[in-house]
Amino acid sequence: MAKHVAFIGLGVMGYPMAGHLAKAGYTVTVYNRTASKAEKWVNEFGGQAATTPANAAKNADIVFACVGNDDDLSTVTLGKDGAFSTMTPGSIFVDHTTTSANIARTLADAAEAKKIGFLDAPVSGGQAGAENGALTIMIGGKTEHYTNVSSVISTYAKMQKHLGDVGAGQLSKMCNQICIAGIVQGLSEALHFAQASGLNANDVVDVISKGAAQSWQMDNRAHTMIDNKFDFGFAVDWMRKDLGIVLNEARNNGAHIPLTALVDQFYSQVQAIGGGRWDTSSLITLLETNRTPTSKN
Repeated sequence: MAKHVAFIGLGVMGYPMAGHLAKAGYTVTVYNRTASKAEKWVNEFGGQAATTPANAAKNADIVFACVGNDDDLSTVTLGKDGAFSTMTPGSIFVDHTTTSANIARTLADAAEAKKIGFLDAPVSGGQAGAENGALTIMIGGKTEHYTNVSSVISTYAKMQKHLGDVGAGQLSKMCNQICIAGIVQGLSEALHFAQASGLNANDVVDVISKGAAQSWQMDNRAHTMIDNKFDFGFAVDWMRKDLGIVLNEARNNGAHIPLTALVDQFYSQVQAIGGGRWDTSSLITLLETNRTPTSKN
């Protein structure tokens, strides 16, 4: 379907995602709030940089966005010089931001009024997944809109699935974050327990990662957690943003997620000790800080 696409938001995820589109042969126009980042992208991948979301979206068959939060998304779509003001009937807006389901539904309604398609399509896989073109995409919206963009999304996705109406993508991403929160806390406690028991934690991980305890977090984060390295990956600040969305949705739909609420509190403690930009695996630092040495008789 698409010949000309636009990409709004060139952060650690959007920058490489837009790059995969360019390398796949699409004509790409990019917009980023910090213009120098867009110029750097153009120098690396070609295409052109726009000065506003509206200019980026003009004449695009598909407009992708990956920005920070609900407010950012609203600004780049509905705000002054927003993308919706220049998108043509029949074009499709694909939002890769992790947001609330409410903003997805609001924007879908606004898009429909302009005869624009809208898909909420949050991603999982982190910066490495974006750079390697191996993201997982959870998608909500009309089937015909998804059908028209699926081949384009495949340029940076190893897995994509249409999960239902608008909002279904965001709700599925909330399930993803609930799982991550619990898994990282469990992994932190297991590593802390191994070290407190006098075991070689790296050896323990090598063994249990081949059994039922295996997880992406264990495979990709356990050894760096043991080495006390957290200056990379998905930041605690962003995880707290996501968990805030999850907890608010749970209050609305009546779901009981006590572990998620508890881990959110733990992440607030990590922020309090200056770890807001640390990777989410930094939960283990709270256990090590409060660790009580085994007494010897």
